[in-house]
Amino acid sequence: MTIAIDIGQKANGQPAAFDLEELLATRLLVQGNSGSGKSHLLRRLLEQSAPWVQQCVIDPEGDFVTLADVFGHVVIDAAACEKELVQIADRVRRHRVSVIFNLEGLEVDRQMRAAALFLNGLFEADRDLWYPMLVVVDEAQLFAPAASGDADEEARRQSLAAMTNLMCRGRKRGLAGVIATQRLAKLAKNVAAEASNFLMGRTFLDIDMARAADLLGMERRQAETFRNLERGRFVSLGPAIGRKPEPVKIGAVKTVARGGGPKLTPLPGTAVEDAAGLIFRAGADEQRPARVAPRPAAPDVMAQIDQARRDAEPPAPSDLFAGAERDETIAKIIAEMMQEPDAGFQPVAMLYQDFLVRCRIARLPGEAPDLPRFRKALALAKAGVEQGSATEDDWSQATLIAASLPEDMRGVFLLIAKAALGESPCPSDDDIARAYGTRSSGRARRLLAYMEERGFIQTATDLKGARIVTLPDLGWRTAPGGVGLARVG
Repeated sequence: MTIAIDIGQKANGQPAAFDLEELLATRLLVQGNSGSGKSHLLRRLLEQSAPWVQQCVIDPEGDFVTLADVFGHVVIDAAACEKELVQIADRVRRHRVSVIFNLEGLEVDRQMRAAALFLNGLFEADRDLWYPMLVVVDEAQLFAPAASGDADEEARRQSLAAMTNLMCRGRKRGLAGVIATQRLAKLAKNVAAEASNFLMGRTFLDIDMARAADLLGMERRQAETFRNLERGRFVSLGPAIGRKPEPVKIGAVKTVARGGGPKLTPLPGTAVEDAAGLIFRAGADEQRPARVAPRPAAPDVMAQIDQARRDAEPPAPSDLFAGAERDETIAKIIAEMMQEPDAGFQPVAMLYQDFLVRCRIARLPGEAPDLPRFRKALALAKAGVEQGSATEDDWSQATLIAASLPEDMRGVFLLIAKAALGESPCPSDDDIARAYGTRSSGRARRLLAYMEERGFIQTATDLKGARIVTLPDLGWRTAPGGVGLARVG
């Protein structure tokens, strides 16, 4: 059965409709300058498709939260639940609830990190939860910028990777990306290139008009068309809507944004003398604000605290055991962090910031370990390996082999090596997934297949289907356990 989503009218008066199933398979890109009607178009598409498909809206300005009043979407306030975003995303896919992911009130860096965490949570859901979902990203140039800007580089990298996964690999997982941007030149090309359907609105810059004309297969001399488009009118093309470029007028919507558009209202008839008094003199009901000194940045505050502590403390006497105590304190801090239920699924950058704060609270002498050393210690902690044991002879070769793997895989290898050294049962898919920092057992199995293809491990199953992993370079072997791994042939 073909489900047609009515979005408006074509120039000849015929209805303009999206084939919803084709849209889910081929994705959509919307482009237009501010005021061209992009948000109105997205709202029309969401309202018309709400009864047919699960929806998720990445909403940086809180414009779409009013959909919840009419269509039952659940509004997720990213600022209130940043630490639980991955779990919430998993529940969204598990229970097939349409949501508005409201990023309003967050700074750009935090918006990018929150969107990356949430999109990754949707992307990494178990295979059994890969139901169709329309993922609408407004102002996509914020989350997939073509070039680095003022935002934190780590946040930009995480957000861009999540958007690339959505548009490039999301289809097999049921995720259909619909992205809207003010300027094509600001949007990463790898993200824009994966869309097969286009709705191009009003734009004025030559570079954006030329790119829009190229995407629609129009001649360069026809690019001036986009400069003359009225608000709410777009040129459409794609397998889900039409095989040739056609103008489309977007239809009416049932809900409106909270802010709405600017409306002209008469100015108050105030005399010049009275107006000056209103500005320069406090009113009777106006409280004079207290003079507040500017707040220093957080790094400056922490530096001042550290300096004050060093000035107040007398020089510590030399102690042969100071280094051992310091390493023990670091291992204890990381172990405490990993005891938290969701610590294994947080990005390393966030865990490192938490680690630095805990080091200051614990009054760790000297400088805190840098990020590479923290990554190594974190991999050992995820594998359940005690810090001291990693330097023993039995572990020297294992850690050397693990260093040949990407950083995020080393903890998995050491987890298996620990089980093999003690001839314990092979870790389960859930244990491997946690050491890798994901909730997807399917991803854990694919990781083992990757390691086996490169000769780091060899897997087999016994007669009961339990998995046995051999480490050929070490001559170690686990006892049967876990879940049998299907051979990748």
